[in-house]
Amino acid sequence: MPGRSLLTRALRAGPARVGVRARVRDLVRTAALAAALAVVPAAGSATAAGAAGPAPGDAASVEAAGPGRAVTVAEPDERRVVVVGVTGLRWDDVGALTTPALWGLAQDGTVGTVAARSIRSSACPADGWLALSAGARSADLPGEAPGECRRLRLPPVGEPVPGWADYLQSADEEDFDARPGVLGQAVRDAGVTATGFGGGAAIALAGPDGLPVGDLAPLPGAGTLGDRVGEALTTSELVVLDAGAVRDPGHALVDRAASGIDEDGDGLPDPDAEPVPEPPAGEEADLTAPDAVTEPSRLDQVRAVDAHLGAVLAAVAAADHDTTVVVASLADSGPSPHLQLAAALGPGATQDAAPFAGGLLSSRSTRQPGFVMTTDLAPTVLTALGARDRAPEGALVGSPVSLVPGPATADGRVAAMVDEDRHAWAVRPLVGPFFGVLILANLVLYALVTLGLNGAVLESLGSGLNRVLPGRPGRGVAGALRSRPGPMLSGLRVAGVAVASVPVSTFLANLVPWWRAQPPSTVLAALVVAWVAAVTGLALLPRWKRWLLGPLGVVAAVTAVVVAADVVTGGRLQISSLMGVQPLVGARFYGFNNQAFALFAATTVLLAAALANPLVQRGRRRQAAALVAVVGVVATVLDGMPGLGSDFGGPPALVPGFAVLALLAAGVRIGWAKALAVLVAGAVVVTGFAVVDWTRPPDSRTHLGRFVQTVLDGGLWPVLTRKAAQNLEILFGNGLTLLAIAGIALVVLVLGRPLRTAASAPDGGPFGWLSAGAPLTRLGTDAPMLRPGLIALAVTLGIGFALNDSGVVIPAVGISVAVPLLAAACAGWMLSVRPDPARTPAPVTPERSPAPPAR
Repeated sequence: MPGRSLLTRALRAGPARVGVRARVRDLVRTAALAAALAVVPAAGSATAAGAAGPAPGDAASVEAAGPGRAVTVAEPDERRVVVVGVTGLRWDDVGALTTPALWGLAQDGTVGTVAARSIRSSACPADGWLALSAGARSADLPGEAPGECRRLRLPPVGEPVPGWADYLQSADEEDFDARPGVLGQAVRDAGVTATGFGGGAAIALAGPDGLPVGDLAPLPGAGTLGDRVGEALTTSELVVLDAGAVRDPGHALVDRAASGIDEDGDGLPDPDAEPVPEPPAGEEADLTAPDAVTEPSRLDQVRAVDAHLGAVLAAVAAADHDTTVVVASLADSGPSPHLQLAAALGPGATQDAAPFAGGLLSSRSTRQPGFVMTTDLAPTVLTALGARDRAPEGALVGSPVSLVPGPATADGRVAAMVDEDRHAWAVRPLVGPFFGVLILANLVLYALVTLGLNGAVLESLGSGLNRVLPGRPGRGVAGALRSRPGPMLSGLRVAGVAVASVPVSTFLANLVPWWRAQPPSTVLAALVVAWVAAVTGLALLPRWKRWLLGPLGVVAAVTAVVVAADVVTGGRLQISSLMGVQPLVGARFYGFNNQAFALFAATTVLLAAALANPLVQRGRRRQAAALVAVVGVVATVLDGMPGLGSDFGGPPALVPGFAVLALLAAGVRIGWAKALAVLVAGAVVVTGFAVVDWTRPPDSRTHLGRFVQTVLDGGLWPVLTRKAAQNLEILFGNGLTLLAIAGIALVVLVLGRPLRTAASAPDGGPFGWLSAGAPLTRLGTDAPMLRPGLIALAVTLGIGFALNDSGVVIPAVGISVAVPLLAAACAGWMLSVRPDPARTPAPVTPERSPAPPAR
């Protein structure tokens, strides 16, 4: 019998396997069909005898074969949503034998990873549940000890959630406009019935006043949890469970005093209040419960969570409802952040969405397969319940999660998620040292150009060597330094091109899975060096070396094309790269982040200048201006278009920069009126992009459209103050930023002085020995677009610095590419103006007449 075979397989699978939705639901349908067929004769007799038809309220009737033979089969009632929240659970904790429920969920459902970052570098359990409650980044107040996290408890009956005053205070002190209680209030206003289990569920279902919506109960043991969830599904449309926390050794959750909740201020339930009912006696112990005496191992904690999840999935599968199940790890297991586990099962969040079966999770907040954020969970729940419009406009910053294509097998999907976390974890400790090396390389190059090649400095060096090494050794060293400028200029050009090729090489290195090798830092360094050598070799091909701005244009073109192509194709090269997006930070996953914008802006401006330079040399200024305008329009559209670059601060910086470059290419002098018109044009362009994005549905908007809605809601000033505060924090609170500022000041104030002196000298001044006596002002004649390009670059990076929240990072990254390319271009020009010894004939010495004989 088909039903017996299916039942046998289900029983052999055990309680955890029973939680697999598809198998158990087939079992229920088979049993229902068998029962219906068994009563067909009785139903037929009753019909023939004039029995009444189906009772009012039956969903549908199914006619059996033959006249008068009808059976009634109940259809699913209204839709249900079950949210299972945990903390500290990752995909590398999942195994077919150790966690059968999670492994079965990976087989039948859709998997992904959660960027759990909230306010601080690592998220506590309260932070993750507050993100679900507010639909925005929110967090608990920091503990007394670094990394200390609060233990979550149920509130007494009729009392606010313990610590709710702290949560509100933290939301007021931060600048993310978080409103804890949005989810609970929307559920209450929509009339959705809800049931919660555990302290985290109390936070998720709390309204703005801290009072939870619906029924609350402690999380029972796995043995009776299935029955409790089954009962809740018969009475509630939304069920939220706090299935436990996985904590690292030495980082157990602690009780914390909460201000403003109870009069004694201890943060614990009021003894005079009505107590919350405890689980019935005899239930199995919960290893993750607050009252656990010993600190269980990570494997024990994960198994306890898996047992709870298995019970929930079994209850969902046995219930006669269309139920969407969302499982998410909302916080880290300790002070070290990781990408957390996420999975979904059942119907999609929207009516036309594909069901969660296979594939990977994604959302419009990340636009990356396998990546979602904690702020996406509240929109997902409300959309699935049909209550999305009950949330205040602009309160939810995330988007509903959905299914996107992914590996075909569960093994492949889980391996892909583990690989993403390994990639993010491997690059995290390398970002700081990389920027330190990049800044140091630029400073060394600046010092080499302005001091090492300065003729006066070399004279002083020769004099010092003569004193230390008197006689021929000292004179020989000084003479060797002055007599062979060609190799020095060639080396300078190679060094400048190589340093400028480093940023794009960090993106290209992600084409190879370096994080899987050991040690990953060595492999990554080798890949970056290899790509630097490849780009440098391409830029210094003989064909480009004969073009004065050829190497500059090639490096700029390669960088701009790689960054633009990556953005258009989804931005995978930026994910977990040294100069790209860091998933553990939970910032932007798509489009142009601030560092990518700085690279793209600097290289597109330099590329336009290099392409227009030959046209200006030939006197074809209109064509040069048109070429600059075309490059500027393409760059601005790629950077600002919603769904592509989606960059708010980019177009106001790119439009003025390219407008200045086009006007200078056309030979037009720029006054105050034209400068003001250029700035207004930039503001108009970005406003147009934002308004177009705002006209789309709320869940389809990028941050451009959300900014328009924020302005309409009167929230412009908090956004401006937050960005200004972040700008100042980055400007003065980061050691690498201070090093970058010091480097820029050194170039402009100290090292730039000899260059300005040499530029005004008619014979090249202290650098005349390199240019064979040609004045440096001749470089402006041979490369007429070089100076306009630098002016346009300064305008673009300056406006980008003022409008973006990364502050000095934008000009620092742009200068790290532009100044080495400028040094390479100057070295190439000096080589071109020096006479070629191979082509210069040797001077003819006139013959002397013989001397008269001596007397």
